[in-house]
Amino acid sequence: MPWSVPAVALRIFPAAVFWQSGQTKLEGFGLAQSTFFLFEHEYALPVIDPVLAAYLATIAEHVFPALLVLGLATRLSALALLVMTLVIQVFVYPGAWVTHGLWAACFLALIAKGPGALSLDRLVARRWGA
Repeated sequence: MPWSVPAVALRIFPAAVFWQSGQTKLEGFGLAQSTFFLFEHEYALPVIDPVLAAYLATIAEHVFPALLVLGLATRLSALALLVMTLVIQVFVYPGAWVTHGLWAACFLALIAKGPGALSLDRLVARRWGA
């Protein structure tokens, strides 16, 4: 089986998890009040302002999954989501290591092997000879 087949699955399925999470943080074209509450009380990251964390996480949960699905800036997007996964694991839900481990395994495979032939990264590389 060519790497492109599992690479598509490794890009789409964890991207869907993060995208859906990002969608729950929105209300119309802005952040829901519940999002600020979550980042202030439940998520409560130690070194970042909860309002800033709410905006950054929501943006990241939309941008990086979209890039992953397209296979554009795949390694960078996988790395960003891997870092988010580690933050969630360490500071928010340390008991959910099995779920976070599955996400991390997907991101590590993409970082190591790339997005495969069915990606915009491949088209960009062909176009500019990289």
